[in-house]
Amino acid sequence: MHIVSVVGARPQFVKLFPISRLIRAAGYKETIIHTGQHYDRNMSDLFFEELKLSQPEYNLGVGSSSFSGQVSKMIVLLEEAFADLKPDLVLNYGDTNTTLATAISASRAGIMQAHIEAGLRSGVKSMPEEQNRIVADHLSNILFAPTPTAVENLKSEGITEDVHLVGDVMVDSLTIALPLAHQRSKIISALRIKPKGYSLLTVHRAENTENPETFLNIFEAIREIGDMVIFPVHPRSKRRMKQWGIFSKVPKNLKLIEPVGYLDMLVLEENARVIMTDSGGIQKEALLVGTPCLTLRTVTEWVETIEVGANILVGTDKTKMIEGYNKMKGKTNFPIPACFRLHASELIVEHLISLKSRHPKFQKM
Repeated sequence: MHIVSVVGARPQFVKLFPISRLIRAAGYKETIIHTGQHYDRNMSDLFFEELKLSQPEYNLGVGSSSFSGQVSKMIVLLEEAFADLKPDLVLNYGDTNTTLATAISASRAGIMQAHIEAGLRSGVKSMPEEQNRIVADHLSNILFAPTPTAVENLKSEGITEDVHLVGDVMVDSLTIALPLAHQRSKIISALRIKPKGYSLLTVHRAENTENPETFLNIFEAIREIGDMVIFPVHPRSKRRMKQWGIFSKVPKNLKLIEPVGYLDMLVLEENARVIMTDSGGIQKEALLVGTPCLTLRTVTEWVETIEVGANILVGTDKTKMIEGYNKMKGKTNFPIPACFRLHASELIVEHLISLKSRHPKFQKM
């Protein structure tokens, strides 16, 4: 069986990591296609190097563009790659523009596809990630859901066939990578900071990077919080801040740094007092490393992090951010939900291996 894994953005590299290892260990042929959605070294190449991931056999090099320009280019190039490779199965990850293009391309080519992280919903259909994941779920043949809530979301949309509750792949990634991070990362000493002597900020989602007032609210909240805050600046955020001319508004206690690799990021998360983020993956990582989290959104797909008290939604409202920060600072040791303890990558690969007996198309392979 020939499996093609399509990735293009930082969170997808993290999800690919444990699954690719197991696919290859099981003796199956895997080809990795990198769309080039994220192309900055710290957002792309560094992940493959740190995690010793096999280098992508295909790099489509789409780069940054408008939504329609980027996705249309991906679809054209994926169509060509799929015609060349003739895979038996395509693995599609998460909810990025790469996810959307992969779902459409595989479906139009008549290739069986599996969606990893299926069924997540925020309830906000105007959000790009929500649109991407809905399309991917409805075009996929096999759906690997990370939580019981995700399974119920799929059921409510009429998707019940070949849905599998497997847990969260990123838990497996963190479990493997955190000991490596402890051995290799020098980020704490490089930044001249002390464990639990700072907090951490990340901002990258479209809803938080389209309006200068949003950044100014975040800056004002951090100024009043007073603690040192480390801010690895996402390329999209950097472009917007430069466009709006607001670098001069950055408070003195907010330290801007370049994006960091996965291992350094895990160490920064583990040693922070509080994490403030609009990232879905970092919400989960915060829980797993025992650091309280403020989500800079009004909704989250990862309701489990809220249910165990590890995360609260504050949006980008200055008052709510300050109140939330004071409430969460000092909390730790949160209970880990059962669905985060399922060894997701092993279950996913077991299901893929079982395709030989479950699907006629694979029985002669």
